[in-house]
Amino acid sequence: MRTFIIAVGLWLLALPVWADARTTVLVDVLRLGELAEILQREGLENAEQLDRDMLGGQGGPGWELQVRAIYSPERIVETVRTALQIALMGQEREDVIRFFAQGTGAQIIALENEARAAITDPEIEEAARAQFSVLDGTADARLAQITALIDSGDMVERNVAAAMNSNFQMLADVTQQHDAVSEDTRSWLYSYLALAYSPLEDDALERYIAFSKTDAGRSLNSALFDGFGAAYEDVSYA
Repeated sequence: MRTFIIAVGLWLLALPVWADARTTVLVDVLRLGELAEILQREGLENAEQLDRDMLGGQGGPGWELQVRAIYSPERIVETVRTALQIALMGQEREDVIRFFAQGTGAQIIALENEARAAITDPEIEEAARAQFSVLDGTADARLAQITALIDSGDMVERNVAAAMNSNFQMLADVTQQHDAVSEDTRSWLYSYLALAYSPLEDDALERYIAFSKTDAGRSLNSALFDGFGAAYEDVSYA
């Protein structure tokens, strides 16, 4: 009996280590490190604009070093990782890993990251938004698929909430800003997803939509919004 109790105790002690290892696998499968590096590049580009507009171009190397530190990919990933570890456990975590480790899921992660990197180019963003404005309000089949995906995760309102929270210090009246932020967020989100999924076959996107409506898909969506929302609140404050 004593041997059995010791064995069970060792198993319980090992459980958090194993769980942490599976979260590491999840972070790798979702390629969050790659995404965080893209976000850092976005931050540096925005900081150049701030330097010109608010510092008269006098920020210099010290300004860039501070911005690089604020947008540290390691810190962003760790913040999101914490949210994933809290929200995704057991079978749900394994379902997410299984979906995104190969096939359609892996392709989607790659396409999303490629599109996120591409849309930082103002000309590409403008073209993507222009294409969406032409399709908006029509019965376009791909637009309907993207709407189903966005609605499944309440993505517009969640993104608006994250934007409002992260920019609270800079908004004189967040209530008055809500409608403008919502419209801009909707346009950008549809434009980005349409760009990302343009190479996908319809049935592949349907599989992703179906996954997004599962318990695992919903938990992942919530965890990512919580994690990146917290990361951007930290970035905005810094």
